[in-house]
Amino acid sequence: MSGFIERFKKDFELYIGSIFLSITSIIVIMNVFTRYFLNFTFNWAEEVAVGAFVWTIFLGFANAYKTKSVLGVELLMKLLPQKGRTIVEFITSLIVVLLSSTMFYMSYIYVSNSTKITTALEVSYYYIQISIVISFGLITIYSIKFAIESLKKIRTKKNTQQ
Repeated sequence: MSGFIERFKKDFELYIGSIFLSITSIIVIMNVFTRYFLNFTFNWAEEVAVGAFVWTIFLGFANAYKTKSVLGVELLMKLLPQKGRTIVEFITSLIVVLLSSTMFYMSYIYVSNSTKITTALEVSYYYIQISIVISFGLITIYSIKFAIESLKKIRTKKNTQQ
């Protein structure tokens, strides 16, 4: 059991995102079946499927950034010497900290001021849109971590060169 908990802590975005992806898939399949074979649809199904899909996308994005699976400027990184790569990683992490923290703040303001409700379920869009705030919050935390790791590498290399 503790092995699962450790894996969950490590990649919780993937596990929660997988649940939302499963919800999306089940609801879409259910709605297609009822539409074509039973001649009706659930009016709430599209809202739930889209909301779950939004959660899947933003949690997946945060995990992709955390695991460094987001496409980067690979050609530039391969052309640079190792010391240059570390400096570019540090600068990139600082830029991502700035951008993601700005998006975190702006999405928080947007979500906290939103009064929209869904049409069929009449539920606040807050429950869907909060995924954006969480995602950019996680990316901000991960980019700060990456910046600190890059800075430590730069300092270590300077100390070994002296």
